[in-house]
Amino acid sequence: MKYGIQIPPHTDIGYGLYIGHGMAVIINPTAIIGNNCNISQFTTIGSNHGKAAVIGDNVYIGPNVCIVEDVTIGNNVTIGAGAIVVKDIPNDATSVGSPSKTINYENPGRYIQNKWQTH
Repeated sequence: MKYGIQIPPHTDIGYGLYIGHGMAVIINPTAIIGNNCNISQFTTIGSNHGKAAVIGDNVYIGPNVCIVEDVTIGNNVTIGAGAIVVKDIPNDATSVGSPSKTINYENPGRYIQNKWQTH
């Protein structure tokens, strides 16, 4: 609580989690986060009805993003600042807006630097 980050210790998170700015990050304990996920400030991964999101590997989540309920975020995904994610996002996509929409499949995972190698 000292830094405004709420991630329960039993949350399923892969290797290489990176929190860009340690402010106002809330993650529901039922969320599942893959390897090399970058989370920006003022991000919520939450649920009011039971199960939170499943997030793949090499995902960049921009500032002020809300990922709501049981959605699946694919691998190599970029979620733009201020997006509200209420539907699944496929692999290799960039999604933006409120509600978020996939806008392209160019340059997937481009913001993930210094990836944790799991082999």
